[in-house]
Amino acid sequence: MRQFSSIESESVKAQAGNGSCRTAASGSQQGGRRAFLTTAAAGAAFLTTGLRSLTAEDEYGPDAPPVRYPDPRLVTLDDRFAALKLGNTPIQRVYHSKQMLWAEGPAWNAVGRYLIWSDIPNNIQHRWLEEDGHVSVFRNPANNSNGNTFDFQGRQLSFEHLTRSVARYEHDGTRTVLASTYGGKSLNAPNDGVVHPNGDIWFTDPGYGGLMDYEGALANTGSVQPYQKEAIYRIEAATGKVIKVADDIAKPNGLCFSPDYKTLYAADTGASHYKDAPKVIRMWDVAEESKLTNGRLFASMELELGGKTVAGFADGIRADKDGNIWASAGWVGQGYDGVHIFAPDGKRIGQILLPEICSNVCFGGTKRNRLFMTASQSVYAVYVNTRGAHLT
Repeated sequence: MRQFSSIESESVKAQAGNGSCRTAASGSQQGGRRAFLTTAAAGAAFLTTGLRSLTAEDEYGPDAPPVRYPDPRLVTLDDRFAALKLGNTPIQRVYHSKQMLWAEGPAWNAVGRYLIWSDIPNNIQHRWLEEDGHVSVFRNPANNSNGNTFDFQGRQLSFEHLTRSVARYEHDGTRTVLASTYGGKSLNAPNDGVVHPNGDIWFTDPGYGGLMDYEGALANTGSVQPYQKEAIYRIEAATGKVIKVADDIAKPNGLCFSPDYKTLYAADTGASHYKDAPKVIRMWDVAEESKLTNGRLFASMELELGGKTVAGFADGIRADKDGNIWASAGWVGQGYDGVHIFAPDGKRIGQILLPEICSNVCFGGTKRNRLFMTASQSVYAVYVNTRGAHLT
């Protein structure tokens, strides 16, 4: 807390301009100019790099000091992000629990005005109500669900590690298994998914839930591909058939469509188990609403930080209405973990710094202009000057 206040004061001094010079001079005629130059240099360094180290010392508890606007944890790397962030809103921690082990899979229900998410190791799902911030257990047990979303009929879809399946919860509460096998073999452990307006469900199957009991059920195959090659699949709405659409990716994780549904993006976290796998987000053209073509790099997760090139993982990703991609980021540490925002051309234009590893994101709220972020043992939210491209 004290370090946060000290850093913040340096920023204020740096922005004060000539007023800071006069204050320094009045305090000490002999060293006034020297003090001003030192302060200015420190402030400039802070504004260019120090913002990224601010988050680790921040606190979100009820006794935390107020945030001085604009929130310094919203970091502009390109002018295009300046138009997406708001100057008079803070990052808020809407839920935190030491009993929550790994928050994942946020999804917004617009009719009920609530957010749901998974706590994979604890095998439950939580619900946060917009009207009063109340949090309760939504589903228990939850089959070690990872990602969640809603279809165009308002039914919840969960991508379950324990059952190695994609499940739909009907309006009467019954559970329908939509996919559990491909090519006569079990799926690895479905991870995340999105819905196309034509009713098709697209999902990833990287296999993490089959590599440990902690988040699913350990497979006895002895392979980092628990049951088959990692891939992206499509469940055809008309027939229920499961179709493989891409496997030119090490471990596909979070995925999303572009606003017009003509491009599919997927985060690759294969470096967790494959030495030479890149830490990137990939993209494909969507042909005839059913096929993926022209697979290629969208963005690298490499970032220059503190004079070094570092790279963490993107996990959950979502698009806004203008085609920017908001990617959860983590596993590097202070100054990196949080959310990275990429313009449609793949350039990183901004960061949202969090004090925890961020696993996933979704747009929600009444106007769909609030970004929710699941991050380890907490859920964060921030209003933005855009809207999510899709349902959730």
